Amino acid sequence: MARRSFLRYAGAGAAAVAVLGTASCGKDHIKHPDGSYIDIGSGDVGILNYAYALEQLEAAFYLQVVATPYSGITAAETAYLTDIKDHEVLHRDFFKAAIGSAAIPALTTDFSTINFSDRTSVLGAAKLLEDTGVKAYDGAGYLIQSPDYLTIAGKIVSVEARHAALIANLISSGSFAAPDQVDANAINRSASIAEILGAANGFLKTKVYATNFNYPII
Repeated sequence: MARRSFLRYAGAGAAAVAVLGTASCGKDHIKHPDGSYIDIGSGDVGILNYAYALEQLEAAFYLQVVATPYSGITAAETAYLTDIKDHEVLHRDFFKAAIGSAAIPALTTDFSTINFSDRTSVLGAAKLLEDTGVKAYDGAGYLIQSPDYLTIAGKIVSVEARHAALIANLISSGSFAAPDQVDANAINRSASIAEILGAANGFLKTKVYATNFNYPII
């Protein structure tokens, strides 16, 4: 089902995939020989790799959540989290296929701080990842030069925002637009690439850096 869904997704955005495919003409990301870290590269391809890294992280998290449901999970929560898992896997696979040979490699995650058998731990981590994801897209949008890439990013962050709102409501009803995410002007908060990767690396064994976007390899 996931493969059919991806093909429909890619088919619906065939023109976008064709445009993104041009990103595969070059590859300037850096991978440490022992696989301990990667750097996303530069330009629009670097931003696409940035998004791809975050989608890899989210997909891996939800695959684990669905594979090992927390104690007391309801049928509705299972359905919600499975839908989110499917979305994140589609996003991950979409970026991988679209970026092509310029894509960063698969990342190794580290979820040792999450208790997957505990609802509070899982939903807390889900909120952190979803809120971080939305802030990441919002914070990096201005760096994208291609209008085609920007359009795709806008479509994906819209779905991520839906995820974030749902997770927030599962934790506390009515908190889908809380002040920690939406400011007094009803604008979603954003964060820099350095801030986002600093947080994301806490869940990654393969650390991700962005030397060309003020988050250099250390």
